[in-house]
Amino acid sequence: MQKMKETKNIKDYADKLLSIINKVRLLGKEFSDDRIVQKILVIMPEKYESKISSIKESKDLTNISL
Repeated sequence: MQKMKETKNIKDYADKLLSIINKVRLLGKEFSDDRIVQKILVIMPEKYESKISSIKESKDLTNISL
């Protein structure tokens, strides 16, 4: 269970999560892009809640690219 700290940069944390996902993929587990986007949105701190809500309401998460 990863959680982003308030002081961390979003890009750095997303890169860290993608690194973990790539390692898991090497073991044969498949992750779809929409699942990864959902994971990134879940780890975001509360201060980004309004932006997260806007993304979820305005976009189809299955069509958002990493």
